Amino acid sequence: MTTHPMLRSKKLFTVSLPAVLLVAAAWVSTPSLAQTTREAAPAVGISDQLARSHNALPNELPRGQFIMPEEGDIIGKHYSITVSDHAETLIDIARRHNIGYKEIRMANPDVSLWVPGKGTEVVIPAQYILPPVPREGVVINLSELRLYYYPDDNQEIVETYPVSVGREEFATPVGVTRTTIKVENPAWAPPASMRREAAERGDPPPEIVPPGPQNPLGEHAILLDMPSYLIHGTNRPDGVGMRVSRGCIRMYPEDIESMYERLPSGTKVNLVDIPFKAGWAGDGTLFVQSFPQLEENMGNFEPLLEALRRVAEKAPDDISVDYAQIKKVIEQPNAQMIAVYGPQLPAEPEPETGSGSGSGSGSEQLNKGLLDEIELSNTFSPSPDA
Repeated sequence: MTTHPMLRSKKLFTVSLPAVLLVAAAWVSTPSLAQTTREAAPAVGISDQLARSHNALPNELPRGQFIMPEEGDIIGKHYSITVSDHAETLIDIARRHNIGYKEIRMANPDVSLWVPGKGTEVVIPAQYILPPVPREGVVINLSELRLYYYPDDNQEIVETYPVSVGREEFATPVGVTRTTIKVENPAWAPPASMRREAAERGDPPPEIVPPGPQNPLGEHAILLDMPSYLIHGTNRPDGVGMRVSRGCIRMYPEDIESMYERLPSGTKVNLVDIPFKAGWAGDGTLFVQSFPQLEENMGNFEPLLEALRRVAEKAPDDISVDYAQIKKVIEQPNAQMIAVYGPQLPAEPEPETGSGSGSGSGSEQLNKGLLDEIELSNTFSPSPDA
């Protein structure tokens, strides 16, 4: 059971949880005033944000912020940069462009992680399909390793940031919760399991890690209404965009600091696991993308059928979707955005003549085979002994 004792003496505010202990300097008189350690910044409009932006990316808004599309589901854009500093790593580039570790690796599989090299072209995959859930509060897509925030007081924008989530043995749960208390400069108490593991290695950790560079929570923490789970910063930002935590949501220090200022307590947080997404671009192109699935959430999940269901939710019956591309995306879940219908759909190569007696283009035959495969999977149920 989570307890929130409020201590006026010595201006100490303590939140006691099974796995963490957070301590912040705060002066509170009632629990209702203990929701935040700092007042949220007032809402500002698009023009104000543009004016005060000091770290704008190509979307011309402050880091992580995008104008909500009037039509469709896609924000941002892919672009490339050329490495100008021989000492810069791919991880450095990812952080500077608001991209996580896994995202930058999947987009640049042939680029050296530690020495990209001056003059090397690096792809920045900064285009996103908004998750197919209500656009409110915070949405964290675990497979995507990305957080989306829809500010209630500024519905002109949507924000998105890379995150780390729990590794398999400490998987971050799926579900709906809310933010509760925000704590600046938290202290951290290593959980009992971690202390036991460290003691077995002969390196027992301290009972409490005070605020500072050794604190894995970083400088800002936002508690969730789920015991032991937080959204927080980190003292190891190189791991953002990986499955490395014990269930908590980690963010780059600059991202959690920005959200900390503006995220009201009581904000809805929707933790989802959606490895396949489909969405419309403003020009009428339907895009899809797929991420590596989290093993603990697979169950009876059939990727291809789930992908078709997602596409069917978006596409009317009277359009012809390129099912061959959908199958390719499922087989190669590398987060690339692929057009399956509309003006950005790649043109089919001209069919070769005199190369056999088959009828129809290769794409048509592949689509038919895929549809037959789907129909078979829906109608055939093997016996338990098969």
